[in-house]
Amino acid sequence: MRKAAKSTSESYLVSRLAARARRDDIAAPWTIHSFCELLQAYLTAEQIDSVRRAHGYAESAHAGQWRQTGHEYISHPLAVAAILAQMRMDHETLMAALLHDVIEDTATVKAILGVRFGKQVAELVDGVSKLATIFDSHAEAQAVNFQKMVLAMAKDIRVIMVKIADRLHNMRTIGVLSREQRQRISRETLDYYAPIAYRLGMHNINVELEDLGFTALYPLRAESISNAVQAARGHRKALMDEIHKSIHEALDGEDIAAEVKSREKHLYSIYQKMKAQHKPFKEIMDVFGFRIVVKDEGACYRALGVVHNLYKPVTGRFKDYIAIPKINGYQSLHTTLFGMHGVPIEVQIRTRHMAEVADHGIAGHWLYKGSDEKTRGSLRTRRWVKDVVELQQRSGNPLEFIEHFKSDLFPDNVYVFTPKGDILELPKGSCPVDFAYAVHTDIGNHCVACRIDRVLAPLSQQLESGQSVEIITGKGAGPSPDWLSFAVSNKARSGIRQSLKSRQRTESIALGRKLLNRSLVSAGTSINDLDFRRLRRVFKEFGVRKLDDVLAGVGMGEIPSYAVAQRLLAADNPDFQAVPVEHDGPVAVRTGEGLVITCGRCCGPVPGDPIVGHITSGKGLVVHTETCKTITRARRRKPEQFIPARWTQTADSEFLTLLRIDVNRRKGIIADLAASVAAADAGVEEINVAERNAHTSSVSVVVGVNDRNHLARVMRRLRVIPSVLTMARGGL
Repeated sequence: MRKAAKSTSESYLVSRLAARARRDDIAAPWTIHSFCELLQAYLTAEQIDSVRRAHGYAESAHAGQWRQTGHEYISHPLAVAAILAQMRMDHETLMAALLHDVIEDTATVKAILGVRFGKQVAELVDGVSKLATIFDSHAEAQAVNFQKMVLAMAKDIRVIMVKIADRLHNMRTIGVLSREQRQRISRETLDYYAPIAYRLGMHNINVELEDLGFTALYPLRAESISNAVQAARGHRKALMDEIHKSIHEALDGEDIAAEVKSREKHLYSIYQKMKAQHKPFKEIMDVFGFRIVVKDEGACYRALGVVHNLYKPVTGRFKDYIAIPKINGYQSLHTTLFGMHGVPIEVQIRTRHMAEVADHGIAGHWLYKGSDEKTRGSLRTRRWVKDVVELQQRSGNPLEFIEHFKSDLFPDNVYVFTPKGDILELPKGSCPVDFAYAVHTDIGNHCVACRIDRVLAPLSQQLESGQSVEIITGKGAGPSPDWLSFAVSNKARSGIRQSLKSRQRTESIALGRKLLNRSLVSAGTSINDLDFRRLRRVFKEFGVRKLDDVLAGVGMGEIPSYAVAQRLLAADNPDFQAVPVEHDGPVAVRTGEGLVITCGRCCGPVPGDPIVGHITSGKGLVVHTETCKTITRARRRKPEQFIPARWTQTADSEFLTLLRIDVNRRKGIIADLAASVAAADAGVEEINVAERNAHTSSVSVVVGVNDRNHLARVMRRLRVIPSVLTMARGGL
């Protein structure tokens, strides 16, 4: 019964959403006449005439097309253009908005638009248009569309302005779509378009997109919170008015001309805070918000002093986004106060220009004709767009790009200084590696150490705002796979992965060459002795184009070297009879766990152990001890995947291996074990203890040693401890 009631309530809300979408003031709020009246406030007669021509062309191109709201299709591009006109965007942007669907939905092509309306307008429309190619999945299609849009953004930021306005009007009329369409489009809006609007500083549009997406995705939750806000508003009104009056009078007393506004959290913001902070609605709504708008920056700081004298500030809750703006260009002073009756008050203080930029983002700069204001705001946006384009270029495929891009939309910033005093914005949780890649990719790739506030610090240490960071580089250095466990910025993570892939391929090719030559030696030949024309025929058989691709496949274990050898020997020789290709001589294993040659965790081999190499797909050559039980069955079943291996003479790195020790339980035994390992000049990486019975415990110790002799010294020291009963090596 309860489920049926819920379903009925949701159906009612959905039908109400659909009815709202069909209203003329929502679906078709503008005529060409009222739209042009809006333009007269800031465009010239010639520019308005160009916009009229674009409207006429779009109206003719979309003739006979209707929206699901029941309105002529031209009502949609006209509404999109009006959204941009209310932000006072230039006439080319408005023309592109009116024409934004003609390439996708009509027979019009980009070239025609270029001839009729100019190259700039044609490029804008093309940047917004979706690709017509059929993709394997909707996810891939969307990813490719986003890639195209980002590349267009790099040329002209107005592309994203049109796209966001288009999405905003579509969200206003989303109620007429099917449930599946509403959910997909709403999720996409909340995941991408609303955050993009935020990153561009377009607060008003960001809020509306979030509330529309939330209402369409979760109609019952949105209705419940909306009703609660309406009820709370009545209870709060008297106190809000009293606080408003006291702030206004205090500012007047100091001759500060200011506009004081109360502000409320929007539905999606309330929902997100309730969900993330696990707080009830009452606690979220207990905070009163006010915005103070003044003439200039000096007045901002004077107003801050006034409100701090009026109410006591909350320690640690002051943020100066004027001196250090947010990544989207947002500027304001934020402070939290203990107001009358102990209620918390959040106050934002900003200039009129800051308020316009806060509401409209980069579009807010079009409202101010001063070149300095416009350029300063645009630079931050263009810097972000440039970073996103670099991210797109480094991503392996569209889906990988879209995941990186999505993560990049939700930064929580840390502000740190370079040695020269420049400020860098980094995501919260960033470490010196993130800082290094933010300075330059080459700095990140060659980073070896760092100083934080002039003191040497680990590369994994999290940075805090206000710190000074200096990166130390090394000519032959390169990123470590371990960096991926603590680097958080997308630029750093994609840079690390790209460098590792490059190194991995180089090492795979070298190993593949060594293995293939070893497989060919029984036939008395080598790669260098073979005819390159014959090699190309074999390349086609393995689905690759060049020798390095074959060698990389061999090195990574994706193509067995003996199979490649047989194909090469049989090329152009129909009488060739396959002969067993023996592995003539062991492979030298370099020190350390490289990207292609790794040590098996099942047995933890160390230099000095008799070893064997196992060609493992995706992992390259994995080294095991010859007595490793894990590979015993595989060696009998697929002997061609195993080759002899030996350690090089220069094995001087630290290798991890596991010791299993049974001990009599007593206080301090773990400390004794660790001390004995340290006394043998070895490292303890990990200790785990399991109780076997009332008197005995089993201790697993992962130790770092240089070779088998070093391990033997460690084991001898451990055996002399009276409480040690038995000891044996094991797998990691």
